[in-house]
Amino acid sequence: MLLGVNIDHIATLREARKINDPNPLDALSICKLAGADQITIHLREDRRHIHDLDAKAIIEQSALPINLECSINENIIDLVCKLKPNRVTLVPENRDEVTTEGGLDLDKNFDKINNTIEKLQENDIEVSLFVDPNSKSIELSNMLGATWVELHTGSFANIYAMLHTNLRRTQHSIKYLELTNEELKELLQNSLLDLKQAANFASNLDLKVAAGHGLNYQNVKHICEIKEIIELNIGQSIIARSVFTGLKNAIEDMKILINE
Repeated sequence: MLLGVNIDHIATLREARKINDPNPLDALSICKLAGADQITIHLREDRRHIHDLDAKAIIEQSALPINLECSINENIIDLVCKLKPNRVTLVPENRDEVTTEGGLDLDKNFDKINNTIEKLQENDIEVSLFVDPNSKSIELSNMLGATWVELHTGSFANIYAMLHTNLRRTQHSIKYLELTNEELKELLQNSLLDLKQAANFASNLDLKVAAGHGLNYQNVKHICEIKEIIELNIGQSIIARSVFTGLKNAIEDMKILINE
């Protein structure tokens, strides 16, 4: 299984003090040395972490392929076509959100996404769509001509955290998931089933299948059991662990887990 390391939160640390350290560019050689298969970055409309200069330098200097996540905003797409990363993963974006909250609404935005994909492909950029794990999203992704789908694992990760960690005892408890353990276990099984069925459906349509969002050292083993998923994109948990262990060790630890 391939591992894309999302380095956004290195830039988040930098932006906390509005200085030039730590520089996400410094992570590139460490990621390669540790066995990462690609670098993932999210160029947000509000530039809350990765900025244009970061994206340009990372794409130009990385020895690993670059997967750039972005919205379908026309200005962003125009910039991305000039930068030419190896792949673009189109994601929904709400400026008020802490992190991406779900998959693309492909039905509502079909024509705009279709035009965006055509433009990216004309610029020789591979396209992935970040989608919720359901058959309609997969079918529409295929109709739109995407090469990849990345399944949103956020719902699974939230349920897992409420069931297996101390999250419910913290200020970040997820209110709608403050349920009994038995209820959470059933939700977790259903969430995993949705991911398995979506991955299988996508694979049968010859779409390449990735997954990401909220994956960490505790929950990732469940996603690794889904054989159709060939790539994971993981960021926050790796960068968080690297504060204590160093980035190389954090990546190597994750590589061991996903390839056991």
